[in-house]
Amino acid sequence: MRDFDTAFSEYKSMTEARLEELLPEDGSELEVYKAMRYSLLSGGKRVRAALCLASCEACGGRAGEALDAACALEMVHTYSLIHDDLPCMDDDDMRRGRPSCHKAFGEATALLAGDALLTFAFRTLSGLPNAGECVKLLSEASGFGGMIGGQELDLLFEEQGASSEELDSMHALKTGALIRAAAALGAACAKADEVRKKALEEYALAVGLAFQITDDVLDAVSTDEELGKPTGSDERGGKTTYFSLCGEGQSLERAKALTEKALAAYKTAFGDEGFLPSLALNLLKRTN
Repeated sequence: MRDFDTAFSEYKSMTEARLEELLPEDGSELEVYKAMRYSLLSGGKRVRAALCLASCEACGGRAGEALDAACALEMVHTYSLIHDDLPCMDDDDMRRGRPSCHKAFGEATALLAGDALLTFAFRTLSGLPNAGECVKLLSEASGFGGMIGGQELDLLFEEQGASSEELDSMHALKTGALIRAAAALGAACAKADEVRKKALEEYALAVGLAFQITDDVLDAVSTDEELGKPTGSDERGGKTTYFSLCGEGQSLERAKALTEKALAAYKTAFGDEGFLPSLALNLLKRTN
């Protein structure tokens, strides 16, 4: 069996090679196309893609069967980052260690690049044998009942603050929905049974929330160089976060408990071994 680092590297390489095929450098001379590539191929961690591919393999499929689904996830995730960075949202100038899309190409082109990546994600899913199911999963996770709804709550809570329970609800949509979709898409591409789908859903729900709690802590305690984007933006913006409510120690303890919950859920259908348990543990310990 491959070790975790080897498997993650393989998933990432597969995804980036396919993204290059789907959006080749010579695909268009339009500025919006260049902006799409600039943001999509800027060296992200590809966590969602790896989760999708590994979920497919865990359910008995081949990673290649879920590759276009993994790429579609990365397109939707990148679109959300482009829009998050815009002045009307989080107003961040840096992303992944270099100028954010609107700083490199202007606000109008960045807005269009995000829109174009979202629509191209569904074009990418259309070639899959189970395209209808996959489109439904990704659209539900991306729309008003998922990521978009979470973003609206985020803006609302910036104005009026939020409790820990409200943060859970918001992040289950804004961050967690796409992470759950990654596992669900992988399972769908492998034609998994309901037991395995349920186990992966519960695993991803816990991992998604643990991921966001860790993200809040890193924004507060890391440096710009470590994260590749401005840190301390939550505090400067007056946002309520797990860190601001609970502090570093309690936040990390909760993230640890959620990771243990994810591992227990995974074990019910797959046992203790595999890439996905290691992924949950690595996300808990990440420093960027």
